Formats: sequence, C-alpha cells, structure tokens
Amino acid sequence: MLIGWLLYQTIACSFCARSAFYQASGAYGFRDQLQDGMALVATCPGMTREHLLRAAARQFVEGDVQHWWLPHSGQGVRTRISDDRAWLAYAVGHYVDATGDVVVLDEQVSFLEGQALAADEHDSFFAPDVSDQAATLFEHCARALDQSLALGGHGLPLIGTGDWNDGMNRVGEGGAGESVWLGWLLYAALTNFAPFAEARHDVVRAATWRAHALALQASLESKAWDGDWYRRGFFDDGTSLGSVTNEECRIDSIAQSWAVLSGAAERQRARRAMAAVDRELIRPADGLALLFAPPFNKTALDPGYIKGYPPGIRENGGQYTHAALWSVMAFAELGDGDKAAGLFSLLNPINHARTRADVHRYKVEPYVVAADVYARPPHAGRGGWTWYTGSAGWMQRVGVESILGLRLEGKTLHLDPCIPRAWAGFEISLRHGSARYEIRVDNPDGAKRGIAFASIDERVVMERPLRLPLTDDGATHRLQVRMG
Repeated sequence: MLIGWLLYQTIACSFCARSAFYQASGAYGFRDQLQDGMALVATCPGMTREHLLRAAARQFVEGDVQHWWLPHSGQGVRTRISDDRAWLAYAVGHYVDATGDVVVLDEQVSFLEGQALAADEHDSFFAPDVSDQAATLFEHCARALDQSLALGGHGLPLIGTGDWNDGMNRVGEGGAGESVWLGWLLYAALTNFAPFAEARHDVVRAATWRAHALALQASLESKAWDGDWYRRGFFDDGTSLGSVTNEECRIDSIAQSWAVLSGAAERQRARRAMAAVDRELIRPADGLALLFAPPFNKTALDPGYIKGYPPGIRENGGQYTHAALWSVMAFAELGDGDKAAGLFSLLNPINHARTRADVHRYKVEPYVVAADVYARPPHAGRGGWTWYTGSAGWMQRVGVESILGLRLEGKTLHLDPCIPRAWAGFEISLRHGSARYEIRVDNPDGAKRGIAFASIDERVVMERPLRLPLTDDGATHRLQVRMG
C-alpha cells in the first residue's frame, strides 16, 4: 500500500479525476485536496506546490474561501463552514517545512470578489469575479487565519455551519456554536505559521497569533475537558456535544486525536482521551474504528443533516476512515507502536478481504481505501464510498511518517520509528536526487520507540532524535539503526 496504491489513489482520484463511482462532481474541495497534497510532498512536491497556489486563488478578499469549486467555470459555493481557512495555512506550513521552499510564500495570487452571504444564508453557489487585488501566498494564509480568530462564549472557535464534519451544519447556525476540534487545528496552524510572520518582520501578526493560540489552549483545557475525554463542541445555546452528558454522540474521536496532534493538550489528559477512544470507539472483533458513539437517532438535539443518515452509516457513528487514521497518528505520537500499527492493520483494506466471508461482508475493492465502513447490522463491516476519499493520503502519511517514522525537512532526513514490539525491524530505500539511501532498522529488544544506535556509511551518528543531512552525490549510502 505504501509504495504505490495509496499514492495512486490520491493522485488519480483526488487530483486528476476528482471523481469516483460514488461521487462524480469533478470539483475541487478546498479542505480536501489541501490535505491530499500534504501526502505528496515527499514524492510529488511540484504537484503540491501547484495546488497550494490554485487553492489560494479561490479565496475572497475578505479572507473566506469557496468550500468547493468547478475548475472549468470557477463556479463554486461560498459558505460559513469554519475549517477551510485554517487548512490553507496548515498545508502551506507543512509544505514549506518539508521542502524548504520558502520562495512559495512570495508567489503572487489574485483574490476573488463576490456577493457576501446574507445574514440568513448558509451558503451561495455562484461564479465569482477575479479581483484586481492580488497578494503573496503568505498574505492569503495570514488573511485566512486573521478571519478565524472569532470566539464563542467558552473561548473556543465558532463552528459556523460545520467544521471538518459538514454534517454538523446546524450546531452553530445561529452564530454562537463552538468547535473543540477546530480549536486544536487552529492552535496548530497558528503556532506553525507564526515563525513565517516573524521571518517577514510581521511582528504584530505573529504576536497576535501566538497570544490567541495560548488563549485557545487555556480555554480547551478549562472548558472542553469532560473528565475522561474532550468534548466535541457546544451548540448555539451552550449545550455540550460529545460529552458524557449526551445520550448520543457521547465521545467523538477527532476531538481526542487532535488534542494529541496539535501538541496543545496536557500530556496526561491526552493519554487519557486516547485511552477512551481505544475503549469506546475501536471494535477489533468487528474490524471497526468508529467516528463517534452512540450515533444520532432519537435525540431532540439537531446537529444537522448528519442525523439524516441511518445510525451507524457514514458520518453518523460509522467508521469514517479519515478520522480513524488521525487516531493511528495520535497513538504513534504518544509512543504506542502496538496500538498504532494494530489500528493501521485494522484499517488496511487488504485485511477486509482475506477470506471469502470477508469479501462478501466488505463488498468493495480491497486495494483502495474506503471513506467509510458501516457499523450497524445488517450492514456492519460493509465498505462505503471508495476511491474518492482523503483517507488514502492520510494513510500514506500515517504509515511512512508516524509508524516508520520517516520525515523530510528540506535536505534533512528525520527518523523516529514507532513500531510494534513484535516487529524485528524494517528496511526503506529512499531516493534523494541522484543519491540512494538504504535504511535498515533493527529491533532486537522489542522496543516500541527510541534509537539506541545509528551509523551512516559506518560513521556513528550521535544526534537524537535522528537528523541526517542528505546529499545529492550519486552515491548509495547505508544507514544502520538499532532501536532501544
């Protein structure tokens, strides 16, 4: 999966076709392809760069964006969905960190102009005009972050008419609902992008973003912690969502995984939250990792169109693989290689079709990732939308970066594996320009994380975590690593 199929699915389906059997729109999704592009940074950085500029060109002068758009006409939908803006800065920051291409921040990109949404409008589909105004990619990202700083009564970001989960489109339709998950994402985006502002001597913005991130962190710990995990958010009237007080949607996985991935949560609470995910949402016997539980069904609360799905189907308490992969990433970040690799294996489509009975249960292709897997009888274990899903890109990143621990930062290789104790080791062949790096990782003592010894071409490397300058010299280099 990691050496071909996942990247093929991402490129062919998300970038080239933008279509599949279950979804035939041909549109770009603002948040969707930005996330997909992050998986291509190590192999197709030019494609990622091109799309970052393409996405920035779908931003209005006010800072909000088209949630999706049709490339042949430019028609698209202007919405109050809250997370698109944060993904632009987050994805640009990831690209620059991974490639060292700071020049992209100075690329000039035009804005869009169009009629603003009326007070009672959730969205509007139209063809905007290309503005005479243009600005650097940095300014596009900065404007998006600046427009994301509004807070609700609990000091958390406004959810608008949906955050990552578009189906929760009525949690904050009145303008006061808040998203805990978005708080974690914004914290990560703000703290990652502030150094770029400082490098450009935009000290006011950098200071504002850092102060806002600290305030978010305080509010997330004081208002979002529910005793055993983090809440998912708050409705317009202040009612909790994703809380032990809720009969439905008591716990939502993404509020827990991003508590870890953002780096903002108190460490012990983060561990406790992920233990709750493991206990409440992962069902090994059924081969499922649920988005949240229990699903919406009879509650008087109206989160939005998500409640229109039958319980256990798609976002309504089924497995949403995109989110489940964030849980894998979080377990790896916490150093639990057994849980990370075990959950990765559970999500791997190959393992849903190992027997004839499995094939008849799963019913979809075992060589591509399915966006969702149903969780309720009589369809429990049946795959949903395949091919067109951001899950493929995240699975690629999780496998390479989180479990095998291989990351690139410009011309520097970072290696920090987080693997199961049962693994004896693994090998990676990495091409860097004309050079090749043959990496062998041995795990004789059954460690889950940590490097006891490393050498490159028989020269001992002392730095921990392992950071290795890469050279484009046409030679084959051998990196030997022993975990412990």
